Amino acid sequence: MSAAPIIVTALFGAADFAKLDGLRRQHYPPERNQVPAHLTLFAHLPPSLEQELGRRLAAVTTAAPPRARLAGVIDLGSGTALRVESEGLEALRDDLADAFHGLLAMQDSGPWHPHVTIQNKVEPREARTLQVRLRAGFAPEPLTIAGLASWRYLGGPWQAIRRYPFRGGRV
Repeated sequence: MSAAPIIVTALFGAADFAKLDGLRRQHYPPERNQVPAHLTLFAHLPPSLEQELGRRLAAVTTAAPPRARLAGVIDLGSGTALRVESEGLEALRDDLADAFHGLLAMQDSGPWHPHVTIQNKVEPREARTLQVRLRAGFAPEPLTIAGLASWRYLGGPWQAIRRYPFRGGRV
């Protein structure tokens, strides 16, 4: 078992992934863009949870995928993200957080604000320019959540542990 922290993300349907990852590749500084577009559920789980986490993710993905939508543009100060709304994904995450209570890092134990970061570590003026452009043509739209995945954090890049497709989902 690795000593690296574990990250849990939601996986997008192919068309949504292509769109979001395209935005990320277009607007994220290339020297800092080490992972594809993603929606983080947990950013830093202890590696000792790997087996139990795997069992729990396998169990929750036997259900149909939760409904989700891209709901707005978020100002990150020196970056830009798209806000995600999904009651089903929030309930799933809450259940996992309850199961791992006392083992969560600070950033994972507080309120969850689901989003997809498409730009970060840029000058605030550059971020605001993108936000204005995105908001001008933005309308909420469905977002396909095809599965969940676990990853090892390796100081920048991530190493895939396993993908868990929702019933009927493709990842």
